Amino acid sequence: MGSIEIKPGIHWVGAIDWAVRDFHGYITPHGTTYNNYLILDTHVTLVDSVKEDFTEYTIDSIRGLVDPAKIENVVINHIENDHASGIGKIMELTPNAVIYITDRGKKALDRFFDTSRWTFKIVKTGDTLSTGTKTIQFIETPMLHWPDSMMSYVKEDKLLISQDAFGQHLASSARFDDEFCGQYSVSALEHAVRDYYANILMPFGTLVKNKIADIQKLGLAIDMIAPDHGIIWRKDPGKILQMYLDMANDKADLRVIIVYDTMWHSTEHMTIPIMEGIKAAGVDVDVLKLRSTPMSVAIKRVWESRAMLVGTPTLNNIMFPSVAEFLQHLRGLRPKGRLAGAFGSYGWGGGAVKEAYEHFKKMGLETVEPGVEVIYRPSLEDDKKCFAFGKQFAEKTIEYHKKFNGQPTQCKP
Repeated sequence: MGSIEIKPGIHWVGAIDWAVRDFHGYITPHGTTYNNYLILDTHVTLVDSVKEDFTEYTIDSIRGLVDPAKIENVVINHIENDHASGIGKIMELTPNAVIYITDRGKKALDRFFDTSRWTFKIVKTGDTLSTGTKTIQFIETPMLHWPDSMMSYVKEDKLLISQDAFGQHLASSARFDDEFCGQYSVSALEHAVRDYYANILMPFGTLVKNKIADIQKLGLAIDMIAPDHGIIWRKDPGKILQMYLDMANDKADLRVIIVYDTMWHSTEHMTIPIMEGIKAAGVDVDVLKLRSTPMSVAIKRVWESRAMLVGTPTLNNIMFPSVAEFLQHLRGLRPKGRLAGAFGSYGWGGGAVKEAYEHFKKMGLETVEPGVEVIYRPSLEDDKKCFAFGKQFAEKTIEYHKKFNGQPTQCKP
């Protein structure tokens, strides 16, 4: 791809991974990028590395601008493998460079490399690095999304290099938000942001709000945000900040997402009258079968929706395995501000619906109880119960939604 100047003297020297489709279990249907940035100034400075497999791309881009041996400073905002595993090859070319990193970052990097031959400068929030005509201010962001994480702010250029925050897993020849033209492209970009937030940053909503507040207190003027994945926000960086605040404040669409799996189609049959009951109450509804849907897609759809209904048959007195896996994964992401309920079918003994509600309570979710459970194949009378449950659940969803988004606009049944 080669380097791209994003600000005077500051160049993107990252790499595009068009082929990756599984990012440690997170489905990436549109690939990703590994972004890092080279500051050409009196003291040449590299901000972040890339995934080791792509190190040659970033080295070639650097060589197109300057001899890598002239790099005097290396800033490591985050030591996760997709950003820091290439640092070994880079340091071979510039062994005398000083590495600027948080204390936790240094301790973690020691676990991956023999760092005894490298020189480090441990930094904390408020510390600065002068590259000559530019000043980099460091902002610690622990647990966004690793303990070592920090951001780097280039004062003179009003540029926030935000590591994983505000990023997206999106491979594209475009480097900037204003290069996405047309309604479809913009929508795809926004979906990529929500997908990234839901599957990576969902547990850290309070931290997101607090850190944005801290940045505002520091009085940092920001006219560009350059994350370590995806596109760079230069047209309207305020838009991505607002999107993050909205997500951190648990905003969602007035929608019920039905997430289910089935053995012999009985639980699947129940989704139809439940869906019809939800629509009759004027609430939008989507239905996802887990074995037909990537986990990260299901997580994103739950995050975008105000309420979730989980359908599961009983197998050996517990939830169906794919449903149990989904709820366990969701529990680790610690969702908030979502209403939950459950339904399902069983043969000679139930238990799955009860277990689903136990998972909801462990997550701290508000629930609508009891759920609906039918034996063997649903009857016409069961269909009526399912319809009534769907309608009741939708009505509860409307009331619950008002706490977060104000008076909702209902769909016409």
